[in-house]
Amino acid sequence: MSNFVDYVKIHCKSGHGGAGSAHLRREKYIPKGGPDGGDGGRGGHVIMKGNAQEWTLLPLRYTRHVKAERGENGGKNQLTGAYGADVYIEVPIGTIAKNEEGEIIGEILEDGQEIILMEGGKGGLGNEHFKSSTNQTPRYAQPGMDGQEGYVVFELKILADVGLVGFPNAGKSTLLASVSAAKPKIANYAFTTLTPNLGIVDYRNYKSFVMADIPGIIEGAAEGKGLGHRFLRHIERNSILLFLIPSDSEDHFQEFKILENELKEYNPELLDKDFIVSVSKSDLLDDELKKEISAEFPEHRQPLFFSGVTGEGLMELKDSIWKKLHG
Repeated sequence: MSNFVDYVKIHCKSGHGGAGSAHLRREKYIPKGGPDGGDGGRGGHVIMKGNAQEWTLLPLRYTRHVKAERGENGGKNQLTGAYGADVYIEVPIGTIAKNEEGEIIGEILEDGQEIILMEGGKGGLGNEHFKSSTNQTPRYAQPGMDGQEGYVVFELKILADVGLVGFPNAGKSTLLASVSAAKPKIANYAFTTLTPNLGIVDYRNYKSFVMADIPGIIEGAAEGKGLGHRFLRHIERNSILLFLIPSDSEDHFQEFKILENELKEYNPELLDKDFIVSVSKSDLLDDELKKEISAEFPEHRQPLFFSGVTGEGLMELKDSIWKKLHG
């Protein structure tokens, strides 16, 4: 079983509000005691909270129901009942919460950020609030209000500086393993990578950036084929997209256009991001073949050549990424 989970659905229920008190003041030397009941306490909220130490929704995989506490009833001496305890659902940075209709409730972009998913019910008013000139001793109070209830869908979109885009077997995992301490599975068959992998890439003068290996796209991914939408959504949160075209591709530029079209079909705004086009496995090429491949691409999409196995061109690739990120 994978330890990366990026989609969870949980039934959430906030707390019921406590009832107001209808208590009447009764004291030995006060013959005409009036209303003395306090308000009910608010029911507990269900709250989503960002946690930078989490990187997957796995801890929530087997959570089916979340329920906050009920607020306490009001007491005598106009004492307000205690609030019900809030329930916190801790999620990784980049998590979006949606209701059953698919509408976004909120998204977590910072560590410690809190978003109320289900508000607790309001506490009822005590009888003190209903006193009037014609009703000096009201013997009734408001009941507490129900809390909110419903299903919440949590979706995680990976936040990274650079997202790797390419067909299965393009060499994305090899690149990530060669420039960071990440240890993705690497094998010579399609869809070796079934879950996104993150790696911190060391750069010059102790600088660094985050690279994400997104599982391979196939033609038709935007329509849900292959791994489809499940992983295309992770690309949305990457600052730069690094396209990897393997050197042994039959048509390098056509492969790039297919990948570009899949992103466009899924979300046209992805084409507004900065692109870097690269040709992986360049240890298989001589200078003449590199010139032929470069000639396939227009001037503004000239590819960078690198090899994750030999290390050829990796520093130039990192320089280009850093320039895009901070240029």
